[in-house]
Order: sequence, then C-alpha cells, then structure tokens
Amino acid sequence: MARYTALWSQLADEFRDDSQKLVFESINEPQFAGTTGDDQNYQVLAELNAAFVDLVRDSGGGNATRLLVLPTLHTNADQGRLDALTAEFDALDDPNLAATVHFYGYWPFSVNIAGGTRYDATVEQDLIGTFDRVHDTFVARGIPVIIGEWALLNWDHNRPGVIERGEFLKFLEAVGYNARVRKLTTMLWDAGQFLNRTTLQWRDQGVYEMFKASWTTRSGTASSDQVYVPRSGAIPAKSLTLNLNGLTFQGLWQGSTALANGADYTVSGNTLTLTPAALTRLAGNRAYGVNASIEARFSAGAPWRIDVVTSDPPTQAAATGTTQSFAVPTQFRGDQLATMEAKYADGSPAGPADWTPYKEFWQHFQPDYAASTILLKPEFFAEVDDGAVTLTFHFWSGARTTYRITRTGTTVTGSTL
Repeated sequence: MARYTALWSQLADEFRDDSQKLVFESINEPQFAGTTGDDQNYQVLAELNAAFVDLVRDSGGGNATRLLVLPTLHTNADQGRLDALTAEFDALDDPNLAATVHFYGYWPFSVNIAGGTRYDATVEQDLIGTFDRVHDTFVARGIPVIIGEWALLNWDHNRPGVIERGEFLKFLEAVGYNARVRKLTTMLWDAGQFLNRTTLQWRDQGVYEMFKASWTTRSGTASSDQVYVPRSGAIPAKSLTLNLNGLTFQGLWQGSTALANGADYTVSGNTLTLTPAALTRLAGNRAYGVNASIEARFSAGAPWRIDVVTSDPPTQAAATGTTQSFAVPTQFRGDQLATMEAKYADGSPAGPADWTPYKEFWQHFQPDYAASTILLKPEFFAEVDDGAVTLTFHFWSGARTTYRITRTGTTVTGSTL
C-alpha cells in the first residue's frame, strides 16, 4: 500500500492539470498472493481502489472530476467479480467512475486447443454471455464500461495459422457488434501483432477493415474464407454458407471485375455456390496454394475475401529424432494445418492437456511450411510416456493424415499409417 500510494501521489500531482481526455486506471489485472480466498481478495482490491480514488480526488485540479477506471479482480467478467466491484461503486458513490474488464474469448478457441479451430456457437455464446453480464451489471445502472484489453490470446503475426484468418475475422466482427449494441467501449490489445510500430502500417489491412467497420455497422461473413480445389481432374462446384448478419448479398468480385450471377455463381437462400466453370478459370494453372482471391460484397460493412486454393492430400514420411528435436516430414501440397490429435493405444489423450486429445497449436506442435515439416515441441514430449502414440493431423481442406511415433527414453521414431 505504501508503494501504491506513493506511485499514485506522484502521478496525480504530475498530471493534475492535464486534459480530461486523460483517464487513470487504478491497477492492471489485480491478483493477490497469501490471501485466504476470493472474499479477502475482494476486500484487498476494494482497499486499493478506495485509496486510489481518494488520493486522486484530493490532489485537486482536473483530478477532482477526472474519469477514474476500476477493474474487477483479475479484470475478469465472471459474475462474482462483477458483483464485488458493484459493491465498491456503491460504497464510493462517485459519479465519475468507470468499470473495466478484459476479454480474450473462449479459451480453447483463443489458443487453438481441444479442437477449438472455429468461431462456432460455443465461442459466440461465451462472447454474448460475457458482454450481457457486463452490460446488465454496470451499463444498465449508468456505469460506463471499458473492455480494456481484447483480442485472441494466440493471434500473432509471428505464429501464423494458430487462428485461421477467416475464423478470426468472424470473432472481430462479433466483438465489435456485440460491444457496440451494449454500449461497451473496446480497447484492442496490440503488442505489435496488429500494427507495425516501425512503419505504422496494419499487418493485415483486412483485419483492420473488419473491426473498423464494426464500430458503426455489421459485416457479412461466410462459413469459410477458403475454397479448395484439386490439383488435377475435373473441379466440382463448391458451396459456402453466407452469414448475412442482417445485410443483403451484393455479388462477387475479382478485383474490379464483377463475377456473373448464374454463370459464375448462384445464391439460394444463404447458400453461395461457385460453379465448376468459374473455379476452373480462377484456379488457373492449379499450382499448389492460393491461385486467386475473390470477395463477397454486402450492403454494408467490410467485404469477405475468399481464397481459391489448389491442394492435394498431404503426405508424410518416416523420421527419427529425439524428444528435444523431432519433425514429421510433410508435403503439404497446398494445404494448411488446422490442429493435431495425439492418443495412446487405448485411445486416451497423450501429451500435455490430458483432458483432450487435441494439443495446443504452436505450443506443442508447429508447421514449418518452408521446411516441409511439422515440429513436435519438447513441451509435447515432456508429458508423453514411452511407447506408441498415434497422431492425427487435421488440415483445412478437410484432409487428415495419421502418423505413429514411438518414444523410447529420449529417442523418437515415426512412421506413416
């Protein structure tokens, strides 16, 4: 408390006469060691927050009415945390206070574990439930709320593929909309994964356009932002489900060229179907990977990019290595890795997170497309018993491969199945 009050005494004095656009927040993600549990945690946090408010107000100047922001315990939005902070607001009886929580989404989706590869109904309900609780507890009583950090935990330009881009865009659109209609202010957490601080350029302009659009309107999305076609043979029609979000579908474009309704695509209800002729033209010479990008446009919001991807089922080969260095030779052949399962012979989960066979992307396994390998990390083997483990690799095209590794001490061998 002595350090805390000394810090805020200096800050309050230094910034006393700054613009009211400057806001103070008492403490970031507060948590306490040596307490007896949440009841005492709430008590200690209330003491800190009360000391902060009294100290800043007593410093005078603009601080007498400056907006002050108070977090919940852990800056978490569980109802018990919200209720405890509500009691603090009642006790402080100060009209210029705001509440803050942080939001990183449904954890399996946020880090890609337990098969959480898609923005599905579970992810959406977690989002809606969180924002409803915050709104009903604070905003409905006239207390403003700042979502002081939000993103997905493992979205990072240094870890490509952990969260598939289209699934991330759906999350961004939903956060923006659901926060806006509940009058929640959002502050994106960016440690450099969104904005290049050297060039001041967005690392992915489409990501920026999606959350920018969400400030004022909705955007349409689709069941996927990828359409996979084979490397050889006839290309069949491919369908996607449109998520209109209250908008109307305006058509498909490749750059400035509109695709022809009927010849290139059809729409029936919410089903968008690309014709074989259009896909054959867009796939061009069918080199592995993305051959063309088109976009679906709607009556408002950001367009939805759809990549036409040529791929064949990935292939793998035998390998040897150690628990500190093992890689599965993989010819991706235009495909992208979505997740990996690991099971012992009896079907039980192998490796870290023994409650699910699906391991955490990048923490336990990592694709290296340039080297044509999938790395199995030392963190994976740290919790794998000696013996055989069957790995199932899931790819975004829908393809799967199965691979068996056998651990003997620090030695690992692998073979295809």
